[in-house]
Amino acid sequence: MRAFVSVDLEGMPYIVSVHHLTVGKALYSEARKIATRVTKIVVKELHEEGFDEIVVADSHGPMVNVLPEEMPEYVELVRGFPRPTSMVVGVEGSDAALFLGYHSRAGVARSTFDHTYSGVVSYVKVNGVEASEFLLNAYVAGHYGVPVILVAGDERLLEEVKERAPWAVRVPLKSSYTRYAARSPSFTKLEKALREGVKTAVSKLRNGEVRPLRVGRPVEVEVCFVTSGYADVAELAPGVRRLDGRRVTFQTDDIVSAYKLFELLVLASAGLAKVVSGLNT
Repeated sequence: MRAFVSVDLEGMPYIVSVHHLTVGKALYSEARKIATRVTKIVVKELHEEGFDEIVVADSHGPMVNVLPEEMPEYVELVRGFPRPTSMVVGVEGSDAALFLGYHSRAGVARSTFDHTYSGVVSYVKVNGVEASEFLLNAYVAGHYGVPVILVAGDERLLEEVKERAPWAVRVPLKSSYTRYAARSPSFTKLEKALREGVKTAVSKLRNGEVRPLRVGRPVEVEVCFVTSGYADVAELAPGVRRLDGRRVTFQTDDIVSAYKLFELLVLASAGLAKVVSGLNT
């Protein structure tokens, strides 16, 4: 059996400072160790449950956060950015997907580092539904027939998981007070919860109690950027239509194509931010 594990950073336990999230910052090394420890707990339990092939997709920022020397021999580690379908590249062909360290979409109160894919985005809607990274990635996994069986992360995100994919096991890694403050259990308690969560998720998979999360076709995407400048850039792409100062929309035949175009628009906006920043220095 093959499992796919996508690992983000903002929803990991104890991660509360911007210095945790960026290469070279004071707390980045601590964050890497935390994410690696959580990942190891999950992949070891998956292996004990009969998964002989496990793909771990390192999925935060530059996507070089998980310590490769800590991964067991049965794990293949996907690193680096950019890449097709970003946080879920390689999910196709898996029997199940698990998301670790995930966070709420942009605009959710009392949720650490709430955002949707990038700080340039206010929100993204898929067929009228405002989507988090969890939902976007679960839709892509569902496109390939892969069910998400477990999500571990910020407690506020798990409310959305319960609504959209009620069969998925939910493991809270922290409860947030504000965007930059949260409470997390001890690692001893977290390890127990993660191991039990994996056991339950795999049991539900074997009993046919889970299903891929699919989105209807065609796929209509609406993106609201934080400034009109990013929308200026986005509407240069073929097929992208301007709605107003900050919003654009486009339609594709399937969610994978939509995901890739959304990723391109975000990267183009980030490029503009760099250009403008350079001009102002």
